Amino acid sequence: MPKTKRANAKRASRRTRRKSTKSHARAKRAVDKHAATRLELQYVPWSAIPLEDLNPLLQRQFVVGQEIMLARVLLKKGCIVPLHSHHNEQLTYILEGALKFWIDGREIVVDAGQVLCIPAHMPHKAEALADTVDLDVFTPPRADWINKTDKYLRG
Repeated sequence: MPKTKRANAKRASRRTRRKSTKSHARAKRAVDKHAATRLELQYVPWSAIPLEDLNPLLQRQFVVGQEIMLARVLLKKGCIVPLHSHHNEQLTYILEGALKFWIDGREIVVDAGQVLCIPAHMPHKAEALADTVDLDVFTPPRADWINKTDKYLRG
Protein backbone atom coordinates (compact mmCIF):
# COMPACT_ATOMS: atom_id res chain seq x y z
CA MET A 1 0.00 0.00 0.00
CA PRO A 2 1.40 3.47 -0.86
CA LYS A 3 2.53 5.64 2.05
CA THR A 4 -0.31 8.19 1.73
CA LYS A 5 -2.99 5.48 1.66
CA ARG A 6 -1.46 3.84 4.74
CA ALA A 7 -1.36 7.20 6.56
CA ASN A 8 -4.98 7.95 5.62
CA ALA A 9 -6.06 4.48 6.76
CA LYS A 10 -4.27 4.97 10.10
CA ARG A 11 -5.97 8.36 10.63
CA ALA A 12 -9.41 6.90 9.79
CA SER A 13 -8.78 4.01 12.16
CA ARG A 14 -7.83 6.42 14.97
CA ARG A 15 -11.01 8.50 14.35
CA THR A 16 -13.16 5.36 14.45
CA ARG A 17 -11.49 4.21 17.67
CA ARG A 18 -12.04 7.66 19.24
CA LYS A 19 -15.76 7.66 18.24
CA SER A 20 -16.17 4.11 19.48
CA THR A 21 -14.38 4.92 22.72
CA LYS A 22 -16.66 7.95 23.32
CA SER A 23 -19.76 5.86 22.56
CA HIS A 24 -18.58 3.09 24.87
CA ALA A 25 -17.81 5.66 27.59
CA ARG A 26 -21.37 7.08 27.37
CA ALA A 27 -22.81 3.57 27.49
CA LYS A 28 -20.60 2.70 30.46
CA ARG A 29 -21.84 5.75 32.40
CA ALA A 30 -25.47 4.75 31.77
CA VAL A 31 -24.80 1.18 32.81
CA ASP A 32 -22.92 2.28 35.92
CA LYS A 33 -25.97 4.25 37.09
CA HIS A 34 -28.17 1.13 36.83
CA ALA A 35 -25.74 -1.61 37.90
CA ALA A 36 -24.56 -2.43 41.36
CA THR A 37 -22.03 0.23 42.34
CA ARG A 38 -19.67 -2.26 43.94
CA LEU A 39 -18.98 -5.88 43.31
CA GLU A 40 -21.85 -7.33 45.22
CA LEU A 41 -24.13 -10.30 45.07
CA GLN A 42 -27.54 -9.70 43.57
CA TYR A 43 -30.42 -12.09 44.22
CA VAL A 44 -33.41 -10.98 42.19
CA PRO A 45 -36.56 -13.04 41.62
CA TRP A 46 -38.20 -12.19 38.27
CA SER A 47 -41.44 -11.60 40.21
CA ALA A 48 -39.74 -8.62 41.91
CA ILE A 49 -39.02 -6.88 38.59
CA PRO A 50 -41.94 -5.08 36.93
CA LEU A 51 -42.70 -6.05 33.33
CA GLU A 52 -41.93 -3.19 30.95
CA ASP A 53 -44.50 -2.91 28.14
CA LEU A 54 -42.66 -1.88 24.97
CA ASN A 55 -45.56 -2.39 22.58
CA PRO A 56 -48.76 -4.49 22.64
CA LEU A 57 -46.82 -7.65 21.64
CA LEU A 58 -43.58 -7.15 23.58
CA GLN A 59 -42.62 -7.01 27.26
CA ARG A 60 -39.32 -7.37 29.10
CA GLN A 61 -37.52 -7.41 32.43
CA PHE A 62 -33.79 -7.20 33.01
CA VAL A 63 -31.07 -7.41 35.63
CA VAL A 64 -27.78 -5.56 35.20
CA GLY A 65 -24.41 -6.55 36.61
CA GLN A 66 -21.04 -4.86 36.26
CA GLU A 67 -20.28 -6.10 32.74
CA ILE A 68 -23.31 -8.21 31.83
CA MET A 69 -27.08 -7.97 31.48
CA LEU A 70 -29.74 -10.67 31.56
CA ALA A 71 -33.13 -9.89 30.01
CA ARG A 72 -36.32 -11.93 30.08
CA VAL A 73 -38.27 -11.03 26.94
CA LEU A 74 -41.90 -12.01 26.34
CA LEU A 75 -43.10 -11.86 22.74
CA LYS A 76 -46.63 -12.61 21.52
CA LYS A 77 -47.01 -14.56 18.27
CA GLY A 78 -46.39 -12.24 15.32
CA CYS A 79 -44.26 -9.76 17.27
CA ILE A 80 -41.53 -8.30 15.07
CA VAL A 81 -38.23 -7.03 16.44
CA PRO A 82 -37.11 -4.67 13.64
CA LEU A 83 -33.70 -4.90 11.98
CA HIS A 84 -31.08 -3.41 14.29
CA SER A 85 -27.52 -3.89 15.50
CA HIS A 86 -25.60 -2.93 18.61
CA HIS A 87 -22.06 -3.02 19.94
CA ASN A 88 -23.08 -5.65 22.49
CA GLU A 89 -22.48 -9.36 22.07
CA GLN A 90 -25.76 -11.24 22.55
CA LEU A 91 -26.77 -14.76 23.55
CA THR A 92 -30.43 -15.63 23.00
CA TYR A 93 -31.84 -18.71 24.73
CA ILE A 94 -35.44 -19.65 23.96
CA LEU A 95 -37.31 -21.00 26.99
CA GLU A 96 -40.74 -21.34 25.32
CA GLY A 97 -41.95 -20.80 21.76
CA ALA A 98 -39.74 -19.96 18.78
CA LEU A 99 -38.10 -16.96 17.12
CA LYS A 100 -37.25 -16.67 13.46
CA PHE A 101 -34.13 -14.54 12.88
CA TRP A 102 -32.97 -12.82 9.72
CA ILE A 103 -29.25 -12.55 10.29
CA ASP A 104 -26.04 -12.75 8.29
CA GLY A 105 -27.96 -13.31 5.04
CA ARG A 106 -29.82 -16.31 6.50
CA GLU A 107 -33.11 -17.18 8.14
CA ILE A 108 -32.65 -19.17 11.35
CA VAL A 109 -35.46 -20.56 13.50
CA VAL A 110 -34.48 -20.88 17.16
CA ASP A 111 -36.83 -23.17 19.08
CA ALA A 112 -37.29 -23.77 22.81
CA GLY A 113 -34.10 -25.19 24.31
CA GLN A 114 -31.87 -23.68 21.59
CA VAL A 115 -29.35 -20.85 21.72
CA LEU A 116 -28.21 -18.25 19.18
CA CYS A 117 -24.94 -16.33 19.68
CA ILE A 118 -24.99 -12.96 17.89
CA PRO A 119 -21.65 -11.16 17.51
CA ALA A 120 -21.41 -7.43 18.19
CA HIS A 121 -22.43 -5.12 15.31
CA MET A 122 -24.25 -7.88 13.36
CA PRO A 123 -27.59 -6.61 12.03
CA HIS A 124 -30.53 -8.87 12.91
CA LYS A 125 -34.33 -8.97 12.91
CA ALA A 126 -36.67 -11.44 14.60
CA GLU A 127 -40.29 -12.61 14.52
CA ALA A 128 -42.11 -14.61 17.19
CA LEU A 129 -43.55 -17.72 15.50
CA ALA A 130 -45.51 -18.49 18.70
CA ASP A 131 -45.93 -16.85 22.09
CA THR A 132 -42.28 -16.87 23.18
CA VAL A 133 -40.23 -16.40 26.34
CA ASP A 134 -36.55 -15.83 25.75
CA LEU A 135 -33.55 -14.96 27.86
CA ASP A 136 -31.08 -12.57 26.29
CA VAL A 137 -27.60 -12.07 27.72
CA PHE A 138 -25.69 -8.96 26.68
CA THR A 139 -22.15 -7.87 27.30
CA PRO A 140 -21.62 -5.09 27.93
CA PRO A 141 -25.13 -4.22 29.21
CA ARG A 142 -27.48 -2.42 26.81
CA ALA A 143 -27.34 1.27 27.73
CA ASP A 144 -30.19 2.04 25.29
CA TRP A 145 -32.45 -0.37 27.20
CA ILE A 146 -31.42 1.05 30.56
CA ASN A 147 -31.98 4.65 29.35
CA LYS A 148 -35.18 3.69 27.49
CA THR A 149 -33.83 5.15 24.24
CA ASP A 150 -34.49 1.93 22.28
CA LYS A 151 -37.09 3.52 19.97
CA TYR A 152 -36.92 0.63 17.48
CA LEU A 153 -38.76 -1.57 20.03
CA ARG A 154 -41.34 0.92 21.27
CA GLY A 155 -44.60 1.39 19.47
